[in-house]
Amino acid sequence: MNPYSFTVDSLSKSQDLAAAILASSTPSQISAACSSLDAFLRSHSPDQSRHFFSLAFPALICKLYGFDDASPSPPPPPPSSSSGGGGWIDVVFHSNDADLAARVFDLLSPDGVLFHLISAVDRQSLVKYVFPTERLPEWARLVLSADKDCQGLNALCPVFQGKVREGGSSKGSSSSSSSYQIQLNVFEYFVYWFAYYPICKANSENSSGAMMSATKSKTVSKLENWASSIPRLSHAKRGNEQKLECNLYVRLLYAYLRAFVPVQGMDTHQPYRSSLLHYGYGGDGGSSMMRAEFFVDTLVHYWLVDNDFSPLPVNLCKSVGLSFSLRSVLGETPPSSSLGEVVKLLVKYLNCSARVAQEVVGRVENANGGRFSPSSFDMKSGELVASVYKSSELVGSWNLCIQRPLYRFILRTFLFCPMGTSLKNASQVFSVWVMYMEPWKIAMDDFLELDTNVGSSGIDMNKKVGQSRQCGYQSSWEGYVLSNYLYYSSLIMHFIGFAHKFLHTDPVVIAEMVLKVITVLTSNKELINLIKNVDKVFHTKQAGSGKAMLSSLYKYVPLIRDQLQDWEDGLCESDADGSYLHENWNRDLRLFSDAEDGGQQLLQLFLLRAESELQANSGVNFSQNLELIESLKEQVSCLFGCYAMRSISFTPEKKQLAEHTRDDIFTPRKLGNHTFADVKYKGDWMKRPVSADEVAWLANWFVCLSCWLNETLGLDRAENGDVSSKWSYVEVSSYSANIDGPTETMKTMLHAICSWLLILGATVIGLMRKHGIRVNLRPLALKKVITVLLLSALFSVVKKGVRMFLRA
Repeated sequence: MNPYSFTVDSLSKSQDLAAAILASSTPSQISAACSSLDAFLRSHSPDQSRHFFSLAFPALICKLYGFDDASPSPPPPPPSSSSGGGGWIDVVFHSNDADLAARVFDLLSPDGVLFHLISAVDRQSLVKYVFPTERLPEWARLVLSADKDCQGLNALCPVFQGKVREGGSSKGSSSSSSSYQIQLNVFEYFVYWFAYYPICKANSENSSGAMMSATKSKTVSKLENWASSIPRLSHAKRGNEQKLECNLYVRLLYAYLRAFVPVQGMDTHQPYRSSLLHYGYGGDGGSSMMRAEFFVDTLVHYWLVDNDFSPLPVNLCKSVGLSFSLRSVLGETPPSSSLGEVVKLLVKYLNCSARVAQEVVGRVENANGGRFSPSSFDMKSGELVASVYKSSELVGSWNLCIQRPLYRFILRTFLFCPMGTSLKNASQVFSVWVMYMEPWKIAMDDFLELDTNVGSSGIDMNKKVGQSRQCGYQSSWEGYVLSNYLYYSSLIMHFIGFAHKFLHTDPVVIAEMVLKVITVLTSNKELINLIKNVDKVFHTKQAGSGKAMLSSLYKYVPLIRDQLQDWEDGLCESDADGSYLHENWNRDLRLFSDAEDGGQQLLQLFLLRAESELQANSGVNFSQNLELIESLKEQVSCLFGCYAMRSISFTPEKKQLAEHTRDDIFTPRKLGNHTFADVKYKGDWMKRPVSADEVAWLANWFVCLSCWLNETLGLDRAENGDVSSKWSYVEVSSYSANIDGPTETMKTMLHAICSWLLILGATVIGLMRKHGIRVNLRPLALKKVITVLLLSALFSVVKKGVRMFLRA
């Protein structure tokens, strides 16, 4: 048969298939489209599928995720009708039809016919896509749009490695004029859209009103409709009748994690290994690891990093000479909401590798009758040590991959959570944080239901993670806690500031969250002793202690200091909420400090405030609230040792909001003879709230002017070295010896005076930088100062008027 007939037949069938996919909006139509797709994919070889990936595959992505228009890949399929009920994922969820969910899942599963074809096409490099720049993570979009340091992304991020190419902006992209573009193969293209889907829906929830009015042009309208047409990822809260197998996105996420991301050594059997082992890179274990790193890194950058103004480690960027100036653009933007479910599944799965390594270390400890120490093994146990190191290397790859992004994701959620919003998103992120701090509680029961819904083609998670759930922390987890120490120390301090800020929103929920995180620390005596010992060596010199246990922890202090500066780069409470920790942010650990801004004092203040709020809001739940406060006091006492918490002696009053004005409601309640207003403000004093003795608009204007002057003069950064070493002398021009006449003499003197003034100004600015002195014009907004100035001006005007009157 003529090969040209195959081409015409493939083109015609691909066009019909694309039209059928775009027209499928009901369960019956979706089921028929899946059948047509399966029949087409089974009857065409990879070299006959070019038209499918040009026409039908973009249409499949468009309809799967509920976009109104297909992706901007050449050539685009016909526009679909927007009257349908959303994408396939949404239709499957609301239909609660397990058979329909199974049809769509089988089509998209890693061992399905579609991924077999994708693997074959990518091996031959038959198809390439240009991914739209405006659908990249926010920080990457800004870097590419600026056409600066774009090639550095190839070396720093596995998600962009070898994919940033020079060329025109992608077709259909109206918002990007960048000379760089992202070129992907089919698998990478599918993973990018898969990771972008929940971000797009989360953003559409927050900006649905703005998108309704964003119709200035036809092209912009189409791009915005992509996001506005996508329903929520979490949909409505799933009731008891909702089937888990109908949550198609979560099932696919778990299936892809099992297929592409190993939690054991690369030499073990992996599910779907036969179908995708040779994908893209070859057939060795290294290529499988590259695919796993790409998949995890893509999810991390879309879900955890996204709009973070410090997306990459600071030292890594400095080592290659990159500097991302994103803080002025992204600022205090919180992470996308409604990602708690998928982020929790991702983190929980990746932490399974830590559980596997812990079990290996535990067996080593039992075999040697002591703690795990590589230097304590003899040559007979060399194979066992090698297996431990191999597993630990794999664990480190996943843990290091998510340590910094997850920390900043949680911290940015707490710092930049807007006032007046629901605590639902913060509660979801909080649960992710608690789960990350307790990897020893992960067991096969957590994945049992997902394993059942994904299928039985791969090994069960209980064979990977272990048969039984551990009771709690063991000494074999010491390495995990030390490498993630900031999660157990500094992040708790930031969370206490968040708890103070949002205590009035829901006192019960906030108190329960504080109780939960403190309970994690106090759940095991060995764990709390380890955390306290690290804090002790962090604040002492190495020569000051003779204990062997403390001496062995000193080697972790430089790592913790580097992590503290890197993970909290640019993040502090002062700009976010004027809170408690600005004076020591990014520099010190304050959880066990007894200073006024230490953890003990802030928790004592929180207990006083929480007890006051709960008693003032108590009704039928008074006994439960009292029990909650007592439990919280007990755990705080356990955390800090012998700790006596003073109780509040007053009778709870019922709220009668109708009898109070708005100012009365928000007046700080009294605790004994003190009010919360008496607490010293610990934020940036120049940006403190406007007081009664200031002119509000003038104070705000002077603050803005002071910030501009400090930024322009560089007073926000420290000065290193001797400030006078840069200008040690003044070089006089050679023509000064031939000065002739008073005019040239005056010019020379004027130049000398200006030079001396410049040197004096530079020296003063250098000294101000060295000693941390900044320009603060806010005192000029005091009513006393303004009154004096006005009286002086009035006196001057009257004086001149009197003189003119007397002369007349």
